[in-house]
Amino acid sequence: MKNSILIVDDQEINRVLLAELFKEEYNVIEAENGQQALEIINENSDIIAVMLDLIMPVMDGMSVLTELNRTGKIYHIPVFIITAAENMQMLTSAYNLGAVDIISKPFRMCFIKARIGNIIELYRHRNELVDIVNDSVDKMAKLNDKMVETLATLIEFRDCESGEHVKRIKNITLKLMTKVSDMFPEYRLEKTTIAKIGTASILHDVGKVAIPDSILKKPGRLTPEEFEIMKIHTVKGCDILAQMPEDIMDQEVYRYSYDICRHHHERWDGRGYPDGLKGDEVSIWAQVVAVADVYDALTSPRVYKAAFDTDTAIQMINEGQCGLFNPKVLEAFNCMVDEIARKHREDSEADAE
Repeated sequence: MKNSILIVDDQEINRVLLAELFKEEYNVIEAENGQQALEIINENSDIIAVMLDLIMPVMDGMSVLTELNRTGKIYHIPVFIITAAENMQMLTSAYNLGAVDIISKPFRMCFIKARIGNIIELYRHRNELVDIVNDSVDKMAKLNDKMVETLATLIEFRDCESGEHVKRIKNITLKLMTKVSDMFPEYRLEKTTIAKIGTASILHDVGKVAIPDSILKKPGRLTPEEFEIMKIHTVKGCDILAQMPEDIMDQEVYRYSYDICRHHHERWDGRGYPDGLKGDEVSIWAQVVAVADVYDALTSPRVYKAAFDTDTAIQMINEGQCGLFNPKVLEAFNCMVDEIARKHREDSEADAE
């Protein structure tokens, strides 16, 4: 199947001349103005080049270039400017918006096909390389996630928990961090960053591997002395992460993991541990994981307690019975608590099976 070239010009004669030049090698699509051109580009994924007039009715070529820039399509589709004008300011602006070459009127047919063909070939190779790199990055990210998840699951087995606990923490973290980011501009994060925070949340309790079984698996309430030992799992977790080879984990995931591991028991009023940080001295991702961890701990059975029902757990969190949390994080949590509870029930039921 032929790839497509889009010719955008309000003068039919120009479209006919250029279409005749390329019709044997490409499927030629024509548009009379910029608005038609954008509609065609959005509807056709096989367009490999655009020849664009700058001065047209309805929507001019500069507006088309601006929109292709906004959507990022200018980086994948070469755009050639069709013009008889010698307005250097306009042509410079077109280049700055990503145009790759100029086709001057009247057309010199013997040069146009070769110039456009060469640039199309360059873009094809570049796009193939980008696809290869993106595929490799995606595979590495999935491998990294699986490695982190496997490590955390081994720790959960020692803690008499199933591996589903860390998966639930990840799911809640992803949902809650996304909601916080959407609701509060000061906490806004990119989706890729939130995904890495979700992966990092899996390792929040990695330091429990250093806690004695007599404390970790104790069926009753810990003594004050035992609780002080339990609290060091935050610091021990960081020690473990610090000893991991640099090339075994994505560095951003490592940074978030380290911070979350140390600070997911800090509280909004400064009465958490290990550093007694207060308010936004604690990173927003550690604050979100703290809420996720408390919710899952309350609603899941543990060796020292039965599971609380969802309503009771939510009430305890909002009333500060598990420590004070950022009011904005709680607002986001309460906005989506039904969704979190539903997903938590599904995951718990799958775990029981």
